[in-house]
Order: sequence, then structure tokens, then C-alpha cells
Amino acid sequence: MNDRLIQTTTEMDAIESVMVQGDLSKLTPSQRVNYYRAVCQSLGLNPLTKPFDYIQLGGKLTLYPKRDATDQLRRINGISVTKLEKETVNGVYCVTAYAQDKDGRQDSSIGAVYIEKLAGEALANAYMKAETKAKRRVTLSLAGLGWMDETEVPTVHDVQPVVVSVETGEIEETHNPDDEPPNEKAWKAWDFLVQKALEKGIEALEPVEDVTTGQLRQMYTELKHQIEAQP
Repeated sequence: MNDRLIQTTTEMDAIESVMVQGDLSKLTPSQRVNYYRAVCQSLGLNPLTKPFDYIQLGGKLTLYPKRDATDQLRRINGISVTKLEKETVNGVYCVTAYAQDKDGRQDSSIGAVYIEKLAGEALANAYMKAETKAKRRVTLSLAGLGWMDETEVPTVHDVQPVVVSVETGEIEETHNPDDEPPNEKAWKAWDFLVQKALEKGIEALEPVEDVTTGQLRQMYTELKHQIEAQP
């Protein structure tokens, strides 16, 4: 009896930690599975579509909604985007999405992307990203969820995606190739782009000695945008 009481108290403490602090790492794998399913059930989402993924944010393991989640929430709550307003302010492209749910509640949210040095396909993708952000954020807001949208995850500092099995709740060890040194193909692509930049009078930054694949990719993208912005 005492053992059962102790076990129940421990589970209650763990669940309370999640509710108060939002830290799913305090749960056992089976508790994480149950929590995931309970969240889906409370929102009317199908857990088989895996509408949520896990991230480590501020040292806490938490959920964030993917596109599957916002698509289902829009259908379940009868959310319709009624208007989109677009403007560019100081090099930032802003889209304001206005929406209404089936009960007549209205809300609006902004999606913003920096476009100052973008051109061509990169600029077109930025336009679409800003609109997607706005639509998903207003959907989450009308659904009563203050969670970070999938499109915001890569832009937030100190966020690390975490692979957790939906079936078992086990946190899986993952290898991030972006943390590895760049391979020969990556260096060749970088050197080729640097040459193109020099031809346009653009001086490229020199990668640090211990640069990672992810860092070099970011430098490549930024340099490519500078080249595309040149007439």
C-alpha cells in the first residue's frame, strides 16, 4: 500500500512539474506517451499523424506543433483566414493574418522575415515563409495555444530538436551532422561561391579553423544572398 502511494505521489509530482514548468523530461517514457496522447485527445488531434515534435528549450523538454497540428486545428475549429495585410518595414517583410473561427471569435497574428539582401528564389521563399508563419500563428492563437510554431523553431536561440519515440516515449540519442567538420564537397562549393563573390567585388569572411558544417552552410547562404542582391 505504501509503495503504491509513493509511486502515485511521484507520478503526481512529475505531472505537476510538467503543468507548472513545462518540462517533459521529468516524466518517465510511459508517462510521456500518455501525456502526448492526452494533449492530442484534448485538442481533437490524431496522434497517429504525429502532430507534435519535441524540442529542448531553456533546458526543458517540451512539445511544439507541426504543420499537421495547425492543419487539423484549422479544420476542427472551423478557422478561416479572412484577410492578409502585407508591408515591408526597414527591410522586414511583414504579413498580418486575420482569422475567424466557427464561433465568430476573431484574432490576428504577424509573420515577419528579414528580406533586405534577398533576391530571386530566396526572396520568393521568404514571402511564402512570412505568410505561412502568420497563418499558423493566428491558428494557434484562436485554438487557445500559446506554443511556438514549427516555422519559428530554427530562428530561436538555444533551441535543440529532440527525437522522442511517440510509441515508447524514449528519448533517442541523435547525431547532428551539422556539428561535424565540412566535407570536401562542402568546401568545394564554398570556394566556388567565394570566387563568384570576388568577381562581383564582394569580400567573403574567412571561416574559422574549427568551423562546423552547419556554420559553413549559414555563411554560404548569407554570401549567396549578397551575390544575388548585386545588379
